[in-house]
Amino acid sequence: MHTVLITGANRGIGLEFCRQYAAEGWRVLACSREPDKADALAKLAALYPGLIALHTLDVADHARIERLAQELGGESIDLLINNAGVYPDSDTLGFGHTDYAEWLQAFRINTMAPLKMAETFAPHLARGKQKVIVAITSKMGSITDNAGGGSYLYRSSKAALNMVVKSLAIDLKPGGITAVVFHPGWVQTDMGGPNAMIPAAQSVSGMRKMIGRLTAADSGKFFGYDGQEILW
Repeated sequence: MHTVLITGANRGIGLEFCRQYAAEGWRVLACSREPDKADALAKLAALYPGLIALHTLDVADHARIERLAQELGGESIDLLINNAGVYPDSDTLGFGHTDYAEWLQAFRINTMAPLKMAETFAPHLARGKQKVIVAITSKMGSITDNAGGGSYLYRSSKAALNMVVKSLAIDLKPGGITAVVFHPGWVQTDMGGPNAMIPAAQSVSGMRKMIGRLTAADSGKFFGYDGQEILW
């Protein structure tokens, strides 16, 4: 049985990853800040007893990441999905209205946390069969694609995440671990809003299809949910 660890599993894309992997018979380690308040995740877990395990994790808390790794002990993890992320509220205000404290928090969650997760869970991944790290990024983190400006906090944190994963692909290659970033599309979630273009099920289905056929040669690449490679 394969095992996937998913951050930000309580809603949106993370919840849909949990649903689809559990439906395929994977063991799902579903992480969220407050699992006791994650009603949709709890209902999903009840549908798949023995497959979905809920874990408390605030990815901005590095000590909690380390405790979770200790709690999971000698577990083998095939796939780590760094999905948890934020879009800072002040980013909508534009140039001249930067909230620097909020920017730092965006980096803690969007950029630093995925690296900390990779560093902490590398031994668990090394014991797995698939050995894949996925980080959910955005085309808004693509320098080439930026034609609209603005969104300084979110764009910069995702561009930095892309660089983190590019380096992970190089540093973890000797251990056979593949690391990639995915743009999930403009998805109908709390973050994406009701006017977004695609439902979470379509986005996650596309990403899962691509994840399932990743090879070592794909490590360090930036993909869309449809499998198309995206320019940095």
